Amino acid sequence: MSQPKFSTLIQISMAVGLAAVFLGNMSLGQETAAPDDSAGIPFALPPSGPFTPAEIDIDNDTAIADWFRSAHANAAAEAFSHWDDDGEVQAACATCHSGEGFRDFHGLDGSEAGVVDGTIDVGGVVDCGTCHNAGLANVTEVTLPSGVVHPVQGVEASCLTCHQGRSAGTDVEEAIAGLDLDTPNPELRFINPHYATAAATWLGGYGAAGYHYAGQDYFGRFFHARPVASCNSCHEPHTLEVEFEACTTCHDESEPAAIRIARQSYDGSGDTAKGISADIEANSDLLLEMIGAYADEVIGAPVIYDAGSYPYFFADANGDGAIDMADGRPVAYSSWTPRSLRAVFNWKLVTADPGNYAHNPQYSLQLLYDAIADVAEPLGVEMEELDLLR
Repeated sequence: MSQPKFSTLIQISMAVGLAAVFLGNMSLGQETAAPDDSAGIPFALPPSGPFTPAEIDIDNDTAIADWFRSAHANAAAEAFSHWDDDGEVQAACATCHSGEGFRDFHGLDGSEAGVVDGTIDVGGVVDCGTCHNAGLANVTEVTLPSGVVHPVQGVEASCLTCHQGRSAGTDVEEAIAGLDLDTPNPELRFINPHYATAAATWLGGYGAAGYHYAGQDYFGRFFHARPVASCNSCHEPHTLEVEFEACTTCHDESEPAAIRIARQSYDGSGDTAKGISADIEANSDLLLEMIGAYADEVIGAPVIYDAGSYPYFFADANGDGAIDMADGRPVAYSSWTPRSLRAVFNWKLVTADPGNYAHNPQYSLQLLYDAIADVAEPLGVEMEELDLLR
């Protein structure tokens, strides 16, 4: 994004100032020497007056205004203000929570690429230089949490760097390796795939963001109808809003969530008139309910989910429906088994992307189905009775 032409404003301001002095001296009957051009100061008078700054054309003013009202520019949001009390953004978080950190990570500021090695000040946002830095042309690949190295071009590097999540199914597999599936292990902790994981969803089985159950195949990257082939194909890059008009070329619906991509029901309802988003939501709700039942009936350690507090899953030892407290703080759930940990990871990954129904509905449904089937086994629930489709 090119910078506004502040030099024009400076020149005109100087001109108006000098003109005022000249006219003021004239009114006092004083002689005024012509400006000394040898000083190298540009001097110009507007052709007519009065002059107002609003009349100056500023390049990209619309784009700047659009960006300013977007979530990427909201410095007061938790995504950018979380570290205000600390005085600096943690290096592990700075890549995506500060334009300065993003440029540091990719070496666009002249530092070593692949690591944030500088102190990143608070107050930063996803600024113009995050997506418009000329150095992005040299960023040709992005490494995903699963270890997959994905090729990128231009601004794709920005989108995929920050919307890939922070963990993958491989992290879950490593944590539960060699452990009994249904035995609680106090060393296991909730593994958070992170937030706004649109790119992780979009790349599907190829990106391997989710926990992939043995023996199952997973839908790969979601290739939509051309020319819908990138983030900017659907999202206005500055406001971030979905440009739905293009969707109506093929989909006769009033909003993206109402679009259905299949003629079959995946949630057992048999209702194919609703959007595929409803199937994903229903199966997400079912999985969370079953994870709770598994904690109660199989593990014997009830769990409570609180969407507003990390790490989201908390202990309820006496089963009274209230989160256990210790020293005035909620007690994080620590009775995970390998089976519940991998199921909850897939649940969180799918629900962390509110646009999952558009980014890759097939992959989202597969992750949920396999996790439901896994938890259903020790609960004695027959999958045939649920009438779900994978």
